[in-house]
Amino acid sequence: MENNENSFPEDLGKPLGRQPIEKKWLDNPFVKLLAFMLLLYMFFLSIGLIGSAFKFFGKDLASQLIATTSNPFVGLLIGVLATSLIQSSSTTTSLVVGLVGAGALSVQNAIPIIMGANIGTSVTNTLVSVGHLTRKEEFKRAFAASTVHDFFNIVVVIILFPIQYFTNILGHVSEFLSNQFLNIGGLKFSSPIKIITAPAQHFIEHLAGESGIIILIIALVLLFTALKFLVTTLKAIFAGKLELFFDKYIFKTPIRGIIFGMIITALVQSSSITTSMVVPLAGAGLLTLEQIFPYTLGANIGTTITAFLASLATNNVHAIAVAFAHLAFNILGVVFVYPLKTIPISLARLLAKYSLKSKLIPLLYILIVFFGLPITLIYITR
Repeated sequence: MENNENSFPEDLGKPLGRQPIEKKWLDNPFVKLLAFMLLLYMFFLSIGLIGSAFKFFGKDLASQLIATTSNPFVGLLIGVLATSLIQSSSTTTSLVVGLVGAGALSVQNAIPIIMGANIGTSVTNTLVSVGHLTRKEEFKRAFAASTVHDFFNIVVVIILFPIQYFTNILGHVSEFLSNQFLNIGGLKFSSPIKIITAPAQHFIEHLAGESGIIILIIALVLLFTALKFLVTTLKAIFAGKLELFFDKYIFKTPIRGIIFGMIITALVQSSSITTSMVVPLAGAGLLTLEQIFPYTLGANIGTTITAFLASLATNNVHAIAVAFAHLAFNILGVVFVYPLKTIPISLARLLAKYSLKSKLIPLLYILIVFFGLPITLIYITR
């Protein structure tokens, strides 16, 4: 059969089926499970370290950027750039909540930054997909699975930003809701994944002398290693069983996918973790793009819990309003864009198709969309 590198099947995530695994060490079920758990730990640790590296690079810069904007369009771009720098929309929104609570930022100026944070946060799972770059079929599925989240957030902003700019609808709705929750008091919840990986993460950060570049190199080595063997191990353990489980229970309907993404993200308090988690599953052919799409929508809603908890701790009505604006924005995004799901799904497939032609395309996409374009437009508009 002729091998056409540019062919691109409609079902991006068509299961690969049972494939022979030659490695004898994977024959023992206990070894398989242990290998899977270790690789999964390594994967989560690498994501945490990537976030730490970027925080050492740019957390102070991000804070300064956020605090010095009054133009809504610039605020949107700063939200993208700041979140891309610190690799966490939860951190960005928590910073915004703190600044609003301190009176350094108005609710109306904070909302565009929150919108931009939604775009910036998807850089993590896009970086994770690059770990599959050397294996074309895996990369094609993984890259599309990661960028569908990017395109969804971009389409939501294109639709809702002009409405917000002219009507401040999110500001009005959020301030009304915040008054109902004032004086409830702060709540705290810790991510179990962050608790488990924290000791190793802190040890590596200390070992690297808190150098962002060294931490990033270690993180990428761990990430590429974990992804290389995680896909093989997933196939060896589940080969045909996990697809059935996903199809029958978790992703049987879009609403289940949304709810699952929302709950998991609320529990781990990081949409970067939950959306990155499905990238290797897509790479292994265990999930389709249509299954992943509603899951990422749920992750967008679930990630708002961090800012919400932070805002309750401030006991400031305007800080709580920002958290509600974030929640309202993500819910409205699902309502407006889910009926248009063919747009982000088609764009993700198209970009993945062209990315097979050159390994530079996905790298340029990340650099331009998340860093180059925001920096250029901020410089021009300011």
